[in-house]
Amino acid sequence: MNVSRSEFVEVNGIRQHVRRWGSNDAPILFMLHGWMDVAASFQFVVDALGGNWQVIAPDMRGFGLSDWPVAGQGGGSYWFYDYLADLDALLDCYAPEGEVNLVGHSMGANIACLYAGVRPGRVRRVVDLEGFGMPATVAAQAPKRVRAWLDEMRARPTLRNYATLDAVAARLTKTNPRLAAARASFLAQHWSKPDGEGGYMLLADAAHKMRSPLLYRIDEVMAIWSQVSAKVLHVEAADSETLAWLAGAVPIDEFKARFAAFPDWRERIIDDAGHMLHHDQPEEIARLIEAFCA
Repeated sequence: MNVSRSEFVEVNGIRQHVRRWGSNDAPILFMLHGWMDVAASFQFVVDALGGNWQVIAPDMRGFGLSDWPVAGQGGGSYWFYDYLADLDALLDCYAPEGEVNLVGHSMGANIACLYAGVRPGRVRRVVDLEGFGMPATVAAQAPKRVRAWLDEMRARPTLRNYATLDAVAARLTKTNPRLAAARASFLAQHWSKPDGEGGYMLLADAAHKMRSPLLYRIDEVMAIWSQVSAKVLHVEAADSETLAWLAGAVPIDEFKARFAAFPDWRERIIDDAGHMLHHDQPEEIARLIEAFCA
């Protein structure tokens, strides 16, 4: 196993944890994790990389070892574009000049694709692992959405604690039955920490479970995607449960028509994998990343 190094940098008023693998003079791959995940999630892909790469992966604000904007269980407040601002500052720190390669999973893929559209001169390649955007909305949904958000502000969500690390690992394998036991045990150590009472708490702010009061405007998102000058590789599980959930009653082909906004886009479909395809098929994901970013 390639051992990572931990660093902390000041980013937009928060202390952000960054995990690094490889030598400092090697070509860089920036990797952005998904919702309710951590940077260590990319360990298996890093181990499968054959070339000489430096991988830099932050714990997003409110996840892992990075700060929460407001201390306390469920106390934070998160706006999606804060993640773009954090990435912008992080790139200024680690790669202040030239173009970069961005690899993102799920939420991280959405961040990478949006960033590549608003800073096209900074991004060379984007590898989008199961990033689809959200279902399109209409203005009539706004009153109900804002009302639900106000209700959640009154009664904030919480996250459960677990008695043992094995229980944390069991939770991971319940979510992803394909996850090997050894990998689940590794992830559990980075996904949680002792809660001070003999158990383990998740390294995530429960406020991430709150839905934004703002509607997801697909026309605005596609306008940003249309400005991406980087080549984009979309990697999707053959039977993506996340894609099916996001599309809902909309036919899959119709839902994915949004990707036509990218000027230079291609996709690869991975068999025997679910949404966490970088855990299920890390060797294949590493091969695709290296071939695309070389």
